[in-house]
Amino acid sequence: MMMDDIDRHLGDRIKTEREARGWSLSILAERSGVSRAMINNIERGAASPTAALLGRLSGAFGLTLSTLLARAEAGHAGRLVRAADQPRWRDPRTGYVRRQVAPAIGSDLPLEVIEVELPPGAEIAYPAAAFAFIRQAVWVLKGRLTIQEASSAHDLLEGDSLEFGPPTEITFRNGTPDACRYVVVLLKC
Repeated sequence: MMMDDIDRHLGDRIKTEREARGWSLSILAERSGVSRAMINNIERGAASPTAALLGRLSGAFGLTLSTLLARAEAGHAGRLVRAADQPRWRDPRTGYVRRQVAPAIGSDLPLEVIEVELPPGAEIAYPAAAFAFIRQAVWVLKGRLTIQEASSAHDLLEGDSLEFGPPTEITFRNGTPDACRYVVVLLKC
């Protein structure tokens, strides 16, 4: 990777970190002790930041310098993730297929969007601990899905959605002769 590319990726990452916090250039300047003009130049790729300056910016974000650099390097592919590049995993026991739709690898977005295809007759059970630090909702795209949440059973049809309650054991079940496709949206707390 060329030095100009690294500077551009660092600038993009700094802008992303700043905007994710809802900060203006002035707020970041105040918190970091780096001038507003310098931050603007770095974000536009017009200036190469020094290690000391990056240390002040990363400190303002509550990140280590290595975390800021890793996020800049990981994020160079951009925010667009083509379907062919989205990681897929197949459960060898049930045939369940999980596709990580978003976010892009290396993103710090506290949200995940996952598409699942649950084969006919398949069932997947998760312990309450799997949901300890997340909130989630499910949206059925195709078929029928039964979700057993503690003592409550929810029968979801195409187009239905369910927001999960407090962490508890959850079972996803497809009791039909057809595959069920659904989206899980996770928010990391």
